[in-house]
Amino acid sequence: MNLKLFINRPVLSTVISIFIVILGAIGLSSLPLEQYPSIAPPTVMVDATYTGANAQTVMNAVIEPLEEQINGVEGMDYMTSTAAAGSASITVTFKPGTNPDMDAVNVQNRVSQAQGLLPSEVTRVGVTTIKSQTSMLMAISLVDTTDTYSSQFLDGYMSINVLPEIKRVTGVGETFQTASDYSMRIWLQPDKMAQYNLMPSDITAALSDQNIEAAPGSFGENGHQSFEYDLRYKGRLSTPQQFDSIVVRTDGDNVLYLTDVAKVELGSLMYSFKSTANGHPGSSMMIMQSAGSNAFDVINNILAKMDQMKKELPKGMTFVVPMNTNVFLSASIHEVEKTLIEAFILVFLVVYIFLQDLRSTIIPAIAIPVALIGTFALLYLLDFSINLLTLSALVLAIAIVVDDAIVVVEAVHAKLDEGYHSARQAAIDAMAEIGSAIISITLVMMLVFIPVSFMPGVEGTFYKQFGLTMAFAIGISAINALTLSPALCAVFLKPHKKEDDELDEDGKPKRSRRPSLVSRFHDGFNKNYDKLLGVYRRCVQFFIRTKWLALGIVAVVIAVLIFLMNTTSTGFVPNEDTGTVMISMSLPPASGQDRTIAVADAVDKIVGQLPEVDSRMTVQGYSLLGDQGNNQATCIVKLKPWDERERRSDEIIKTLYMQTGMAVKDGTVMIFAPPMVAGYGASSGFTVELQDKTGGDINKLFQIEQQFCAELMKHPEVQMAYSAFNPSYPQYMVNVDEAKAARAGLGTSGVLATLQGYYGGMYVSNFNRFGKIYRVMLQADPAARVSPETLNQIKVRTATGMTPITDFVSLSRVYAPQSLSRFNMYSNIEVTGTVNQGYSSGQALKVVEEVASKVLPTGYGYEYSGLSREEAKSTNSTTTIFILCLLFVYLILSALYESYILPLAVILSVPMGLFGSFVFANIFGVENNIYLKISLIMLIGLLAKNAILIIQFSLERRRTGMSIVGSAVAGAQARLRPILMTSLAMIIGLLPLMLANGVGANGNRSLGTGAVGGMLIGTILQVLIVPTLFVIFQSAQEKIKPLRWKDKDNSEIEREIRQYTPDKITYNKDEDEEQ
Repeated sequence: MNLKLFINRPVLSTVISIFIVILGAIGLSSLPLEQYPSIAPPTVMVDATYTGANAQTVMNAVIEPLEEQINGVEGMDYMTSTAAAGSASITVTFKPGTNPDMDAVNVQNRVSQAQGLLPSEVTRVGVTTIKSQTSMLMAISLVDTTDTYSSQFLDGYMSINVLPEIKRVTGVGETFQTASDYSMRIWLQPDKMAQYNLMPSDITAALSDQNIEAAPGSFGENGHQSFEYDLRYKGRLSTPQQFDSIVVRTDGDNVLYLTDVAKVELGSLMYSFKSTANGHPGSSMMIMQSAGSNAFDVINNILAKMDQMKKELPKGMTFVVPMNTNVFLSASIHEVEKTLIEAFILVFLVVYIFLQDLRSTIIPAIAIPVALIGTFALLYLLDFSINLLTLSALVLAIAIVVDDAIVVVEAVHAKLDEGYHSARQAAIDAMAEIGSAIISITLVMMLVFIPVSFMPGVEGTFYKQFGLTMAFAIGISAINALTLSPALCAVFLKPHKKEDDELDEDGKPKRSRRPSLVSRFHDGFNKNYDKLLGVYRRCVQFFIRTKWLALGIVAVVIAVLIFLMNTTSTGFVPNEDTGTVMISMSLPPASGQDRTIAVADAVDKIVGQLPEVDSRMTVQGYSLLGDQGNNQATCIVKLKPWDERERRSDEIIKTLYMQTGMAVKDGTVMIFAPPMVAGYGASSGFTVELQDKTGGDINKLFQIEQQFCAELMKHPEVQMAYSAFNPSYPQYMVNVDEAKAARAGLGTSGVLATLQGYYGGMYVSNFNRFGKIYRVMLQADPAARVSPETLNQIKVRTATGMTPITDFVSLSRVYAPQSLSRFNMYSNIEVTGTVNQGYSSGQALKVVEEVASKVLPTGYGYEYSGLSREEAKSTNSTTTIFILCLLFVYLILSALYESYILPLAVILSVPMGLFGSFVFANIFGVENNIYLKISLIMLIGLLAKNAILIIQFSLERRRTGMSIVGSAVAGAQARLRPILMTSLAMIIGLLPLMLANGVGANGNRSLGTGAVGGMLIGTILQVLIVPTLFVIFQSAQEKIKPLRWKDKDNSEIEREIRQYTPDKITYNKDEDEEQ
């Protein structure tokens, strides 16, 4: 290959590299920043409100009609539904890669088809459809540090001044806020209502008649008048005093006003939440990300908006952010960037030690930033992002991209060793020999990474971002090696002089002067390397003589590799210390709000006393695990930065379990870390959906769930298995005497409407205030509905007058769940589990499968949801990935060597490195997760390249007439130094990853351990075994197709061979022929 153009025109070569760097820098500045690629599946949430309805009513009247229509919407993966008192929620999860906007439109169309089947109370409030992700992006709390403002004021300020601003930030999806909207509360007095022969429907009619907006028209329109006058009506009422004056009834001159039968106040729409932050009253908000948006940008925009709003906050109020996923992301990426710099420095030192010349070392050192920075331009064109995977790929690529430049430098030095007096001519001749080899090796390396990019699903997205990043870096390094590196060799390198000819400034031979420390180190290194080379030659000859031993080692390595692949604990993404801890509290059924607040305050106090805690937020009435109610509470804890605390989050979680276990005696406390991948649930453990496919009683499913969790807890892999579901909430069944109600002219609906008006609460009208529209809610005064006995005060109007409602209604005590859920239209109970320290999530999933086969009877099944679902899909992918990569390497080598036999020498050497990765993984307790698999893919390419270097050199010697054994030994000796240089550069460069600590340590250790172990053990075994494999398969190839000699005279390559061999070791052709 003629590349003299780039050597003779070094400015052209440098301009090409400068263009690559500039384009890469532009791409780097434009790429979005995120933790992982956008892999979370699009989700669409459908929410509806049915005030006063219990969970079963919501399930029957709202959930089931909606599910019937939504089921099967295009691209749907699975669907979950939750029915709670007064609310319905359906989450439709789509397959990765679908368009979130079209998903939302398709779901909305299906919801529209179900509108006619829903109760009028539901359609009046509206059914909302929104695209969103299911995990929290950040949590915000508006805090009163002076304890002077009321909770109602804080909620109102949050609802009016903060929430609208946050929702306008691009990328914000669903928000959950404890801040309740204002509501005009009409508290009915049952005794006064009965005294005036009134029912809730009478109040509703009065409101409908008088609290309205009207359009009376105008005077003078089209009347040929000089002036026109609009007619105005006062419109909707806006103050409690105005509502007090609503006329309920008139009797002659007597007027009955609303204030005569009810108390009216500006209150809250809901009274079910209470929030505190850092021990002070607050109003909290949890923000979800909309599908397709960039989390990093969304959070930064929210924080910028909060900085603006903070200037206008009332005195004593401030914002607290107890959860911000950008904190972990920024710290993780900073850690990878630091590792990138450390790896570059270590690789530079290793290369310098081997090349022993600063000029020679600078050439490959320049190649590293050119290849790495240039990669960002191609990432930008493919709409990738800067994330932990792409940055990890660049860390691994450092030792690979430097290799092409090293090959060029070594080849030019070889020519100079032969006696070339012109570095330019040496570069031209060297590139003519190795140019095609560089291209072929580059193609092989790139073809290792490209196939895995086509794997489907979430795991395929990970491999695509990693694989293509590596392929781009390798491709650019090849361009650099063919253009800039030889040009720099021609400029920087000098012809080699004999030591006797080298004179100092005084004209004296340099050898007469005392050698420097660097020179002594180089001399010592070379002497030891020469000894190593002699030992290595004898080892290679030994294995060639005992081919059965070499083949036995290969067989044992492959057998042990298969065993380790099947027994090493598996996982998807390793759990990390994200700096956030979640606490979910659940009290016994029917626990009141005050009792739950007391427990939440006790837990909050325990958390606040930990020295590692930076801030915390507690919400009563809400559970992160999916249940809501007065007996639920949540605490979100933000830990101090990693360098300011000694304990990891898992150690803190253990401490909290012990302390809360002693403090909370009548409730359950679950403590866990947030999920590692956004969009996959609320916790980092595993999630199992137990399903009843028989349509049976929910109590039976609950009994099975209890057995299921009990069995899980018996296994050491599971730290905690828990479900928030409880079917034992005490309730009262309302029994209506239909016949008696019909005779009284009420009907069943009239009786139930009265109960709803007094006890359930009715949304009866609207009012405008503070520039917003709010609801008017009708309900009995809280004191009039504290117990079943208050039912005696409720009366209904019949033909004979006001009659106690108890004449038509009786109550019976029952027990039922507070909420019901379904998974893919089957009744289900969600089980959440956390994995014990020292075990992987893959091991926990195996336990789930074992327990399910043992506990679940016929007609009951289970499915995974969230990240567990993706992990279960990916557990069998490792073997597929290896086979795919090895197949592509085999095919390209077959085409390169024009042989289907010789490439087997390369293929059989690759498992040696994979074996090393799994050995190190088991020694250092690393699970077979996505990071380890990524390192294995990289190793396949790098190990294949090392084997190719030996075989290619040996094959060239064989074609000149050397014996097969002689060419194998010569090729092994010639390529040992560059192989050791590349491998040691990789091993030492990745030691910071392997020994990582602090933020992102688990992922970094997985990546570093796999790469270092594979390169260390793989390189040692490869350099010993590959020459023997070459002898075996080249002999077999020549039996099928004899080799045609190019040149039987070895004199031309004698000097080339000798430069890799110490003086005391000589090449003996006769000896090799005998072997």
